[in-house]
Amino acid sequence: MTAPAGIDPRGPRFAAWITSALLLIATLLGLTGVAADGTITTASLGERAADPGFVVAATIAVLFIWGVVSPATSPWAVLFRGAIRPRLAPPAELEDPRPPRFAQGVGLLVVGLGLVLHLAGVPLALPIATAAAFVAAFLNAAFGFCLGCQLYLLLQRAGVLGRRGAAA
Repeated sequence: MTAPAGIDPRGPRFAAWITSALLLIATLLGLTGVAADGTITTASLGERAADPGFVVAATIAVLFIWGVVSPATSPWAVLFRGAIRPRLAPPAELEDPRPPRFAQGVGLLVVGLGLVLHLAGVPLALPIATAAAFVAAFLNAAFGFCLGCQLYLLLQRAGVLGRRGAAA
């Protein structure tokens, strides 16, 4: 099985900066909404869904889904290719797109879990989930360390992901 065409590693890092900012906003809003004031357990499902932190986190979840399903057409990829990359020198090397795509799925899982638990009335589940995702996105943006990519590589080495048996 051959690896897919490489991607510019600066693209996912650029997207991580925007995602970090959105996750920070979601975390702060989650800390000031129904999850923080103690009314989440008595709030209706509609009130929980209308919570500003929930709305921002749900938007981020949609962006994560987009990044998993069609990474080349996701808003941050299009913005990077159209406005940022033309102003940069070519990358020194390209990277395998599968680990960053997997990392988007991990972000979706973490934020999605926070969304579900928030709707179920679990206090502070949403800001904890968005804060955890923020830490991962910020590590990628600021230091180029992608936790989801590292998880992908660990699972690949363990034979769980990305490897197929030799063709007969």
